[in-house]
Amino acid sequence: MDHCKSFKYICVFSYMALLLVLIATPVQADRPIPKPMGLVNDFANVIPSSYEQKIAVITQELLQKTGVPVVVVTMPDIGGAEYNDYANRVYSAWGIGKKGEDKGVLIFVTIKERKMRIETGYGVEGILPDGLVGEIRDQYMIPYMKQNKFGEGLLNGTLAVAQVIAKDAGLKLTGQAPVTVSKKRKSGTSIFPFLFILLIFLFASRRRGGSWLLFPLLLMGMGGGSRYGSSGFGGSFGGFGGGFGGFGGGMSGGGGAGGGF
Repeated sequence: MDHCKSFKYICVFSYMALLLVLIATPVQADRPIPKPMGLVNDFANVIPSSYEQKIAVITQELLQKTGVPVVVVTMPDIGGAEYNDYANRVYSAWGIGKKGEDKGVLIFVTIKERKMRIETGYGVEGILPDGLVGEIRDQYMIPYMKQNKFGEGLLNGTLAVAQVIAKDAGLKLTGQAPVTVSKKRKSGTSIFPFLFILLIFLFASRRRGGSWLLFPLLLMGMGGGSRYGSSGFGGSFGGFGGGFGGFGGGMSGGGGAGGGF
């Protein structure tokens, strides 16, 4: 009988001790998923305005020509959540791409955790398989992310993804090709061929009555001005669930690739 009472006391004390430990242990809640502001969402405020505007130009052009949104998101932190799961939840909550087509891409970076992920919708997994997405991550993004050059890394990653989507649609984007940091450039390369191409482009564009501002903006890296939220591109999006087609209920099955930097 005494043994039974002792066992009960031990159980009660053990339960109380466990309860006290659980109460004293701080619980780190996941950061709530914010609402989208457009195709570029720099919640961490780490993308320089010139790069943010370039990314906005590319993603807007791709959306207009193909109907496929590439959405860029930076977060200051995600409250200790698992980054792959959090990115997938952002994709789901925002409904990137049109419902039923599920063609969309999320490029996600969380600064404190130093993690990034490219999440692909069901509809683009055929042209952006996990292996190719992993190459884009490793060649065009991670080398810059390691140096905290988030503007360069996100611009390169966005360009690489956008060009795959455009090529599949039989279209050509006016943006520049993504740049890697692994290839060594030859010294003494003349800039005259670039100037010659630029002059031809400007002359042809003026004759056609088109805009020639986009080419020097992307080629020469002189895209200054305001941030994306206050630029001319923000007005057509319509906010969360708006009518521009970027957030229409699209789904992702967890395809893509992520990693640390």
